[in-house]
Amino acid sequence: MLFSTETAIERLRQNGDDDTLGGRIWRARDAANLSTKELASKLGVRGETISSWERDRAEPRANRLFMLAGVLGVTPAWLITGIGRAPDADAADVPGDGLRKQLGLIKKLHKQTGEVIAALEMEIERVEQTIR
Repeated sequence: MLFSTETAIERLRQNGDDDTLGGRIWRARDAANLSTKELASKLGVRGETISSWERDRAEPRANRLFMLAGVLGVTPAWLITGIGRAPDADAADVPGDGLRKQLGLIKKLHKQTGEVIAALEMEIERVEQTIR
């Protein structure tokens, strides 16, 4: 049985989700537990760029789209069309995931604390040199 182009397009629409590219980027970022700043850092773009993509005010170039899909653990096809496997919304229900999140937060805070200590040490050294 042959289908018309319109029938094929309608079947694609029924099988995919009806969100926008920006909405899918947001959902995948949220599922990956990344802030806009963290995602921007991984992609080498500004946080405002991520926000523009998520609000459908701009679209990523093809190379960034593929990087974005890789970082977020989704396919480029899903980001573009909504067809395919969406990010797991139930990933947070995996046993031990809460502990992994807490460990990740502690590691992040540890890193930030180390950076603050280093900055304070440099500032103390600078002040001491100024006094001499």
